[in-house]
Amino acid sequence: MSQVRLPASHDPVKTLKFISILDKPCEIFSRICMISFLVTSISLVLYTAFSPLTPSLRFPAPKRRAPEPETKLNLESGPTNISHILFGIGGSAETWKDRCHYNSLWWDANKTRGFVWLDEIPGDNYNDSDISVIPYRISSPGWTQFRFSSSRSAVRIARIISDSFKLNVPDVRWFVMGDDDTVYFTENLVSVLAKHDHNEMWYIGGNSESVEQDEMHSYDMAFGGGGFAISYALAEKLVNILDGCLDRYFYFYGSDQRIWACISEIGVPLTREQGFHQFDIKGNAYGLLAAHPLAPLVSLHHLDYVDSLFPYKTQADSLWTLGLAYRLDPPRILQQSFCYDYKRKWSISVAWGYSVQLYPFLLPANNLQTPLQTFKTWRTESDGPFTFNTQPLKSNPCEHPVLFMLNQAKKVGETGSLTSYERLEPRPEKMCNRTDYEEARSLQRVIVSALKLDPEYWTKDQARRRQCCELGESLRESTMHIRIRKCRPWETITTERVECSAA
Repeated sequence: MSQVRLPASHDPVKTLKFISILDKPCEIFSRICMISFLVTSISLVLYTAFSPLTPSLRFPAPKRRAPEPETKLNLESGPTNISHILFGIGGSAETWKDRCHYNSLWWDANKTRGFVWLDEIPGDNYNDSDISVIPYRISSPGWTQFRFSSSRSAVRIARIISDSFKLNVPDVRWFVMGDDDTVYFTENLVSVLAKHDHNEMWYIGGNSESVEQDEMHSYDMAFGGGGFAISYALAEKLVNILDGCLDRYFYFYGSDQRIWACISEIGVPLTREQGFHQFDIKGNAYGLLAAHPLAPLVSLHHLDYVDSLFPYKTQADSLWTLGLAYRLDPPRILQQSFCYDYKRKWSISVAWGYSVQLYPFLLPANNLQTPLQTFKTWRTESDGPFTFNTQPLKSNPCEHPVLFMLNQAKKVGETGSLTSYERLEPRPEKMCNRTDYEEARSLQRVIVSALKLDPEYWTKDQARRRQCCELGESLRESTMHIRIRKCRPWETITTERVECSAA
C-alpha cells in the first residue's frame, strides 16, 4: 500500500485537515458500492420470484448426500482365532462348585476369553484364584422382574448374551453360549466359525438328538446345552430387542428357546453344525461317538447323565483320556475310517482317538457308519426315535464287535501320531465262544498311525471324504497295525477285494 506523504510544514491542525480531505473520496466510494449491492440483491430476488423457470430451479432441492459406506465392526483383520470368541457360560452358584471341573478341561487362561454368569457370589469353597477355571461374573440385576411360566432362571441365562455384549470386550467376533457342564473342543469350534463372516448375521448350533425333545421345543432351534454361536453383527441387533422380546415369550421353558424366538423376529435361521452335541440321551453314548458324523467334534453336554465315555474310568478320567488324542490332532478326533482284512474276513472301524471295532465277519460301509444304539432317549428313556439313523445292539453276543479303547496317544515327528487301543474284555455273559471270535479276541491291542489332518480341513469350502485305512502285513505279538491315509481317487470301501490302478 502507498504511503501518505505529509506536507513539509508539520502543523498538526493542517495535517488533520489534509487527511480528512483525502478520506472523503473513499467514503463516497464505499457508499456507492453499498447502494449498488442492495439494488442488485433486490433485482435478483424479484427476478427469481417471477421468473418462468421450473420450481426445481427456483427453489433448488437440497444436495443429495453421497451414500455413507456401511459401518464396519471395529475388529482386527485376519482369520478368526480363539481370541475372537467371547464365551458366555450359564451357571448358578449352586451348580458351579460341582461343575467347574468340566470347564477346566477346555479353558485356557492364556487364550480363551469369557465368563461363567452366576446368580450370586459362589460359596467359600470356590477357588477364584485357579487360572484353569473360567472366571465368573454376576448377572446384571433386574432379571427377576421379567415374566416367566416355569423357569425364572431361564430369563437370567437368556440375558447372558446382553450382559456379555455390554462388556464391550475388544475384538470380539463371536459370542458362544453354553452351560456349565458343556465341554468345548475349542480348536474345532474356531474351524466351524471361521467359515462364516462375522460381519454378517449368523446363528450356529445343533438340535437335540432325541426327536421328542425337538418336537417339544423346535427343530429350528439351537439347543443351548450343546452350545451355540452368534456373530457380532447378529448380537448387536439382538441385544436391542432382547428385553422386550423375553417378555413376549415368557411362556417358553428354556433360555435357548427364548433366544431362538427373538432371533426369528430378526429373520435369521439356524445354521446347523453336527459337531455340537446336546447329548439328549441316557445310558451309554458309545454308539454315537464310535460312529461320529463326518464333522468336527465341537462340544459335549449332559456328561453327568451318560455313562463314562471309557468303561472302568470316571467321567473326568474319560475326558482326560479323550483329550490326549484331541491335543495331538484336533481336527481328526472321532473321525471314522474303515478297512477290511479279506484273508480273515474281518471288518474294522476306527473312531480315531476313541475306539476300534473289529467284526470277525464282513459288513458293508453303510452298516459300519450307522451308530449302534447303546443309548435311550432323554425324556422317556425309550428306544427312539432319534434325529439320525441307528441300528439295534443285537442280543446275540456273536453279532457284537470286539472292542478296543484308546489307551495311549503320542506324537511322531512333526506331522504324525500313534494311538494305541487296548482290548476291552466283555462280561462273561456277553462273550461269544465261536472260533472266529476266539481269533479276534487273541488280539490285545491295535496301533494306529496317521498324519495330522490339515488344521484348516474343516474351514475350507471343499467336498469332504472319509479317509481310508489299511492293515499291516501281519499280526505280531497280539498287535494289529493300521495306517490311516487319504483315499486314493479310484478307491472305494467294499467287502469285496477290488484290484484297481490309478489309470
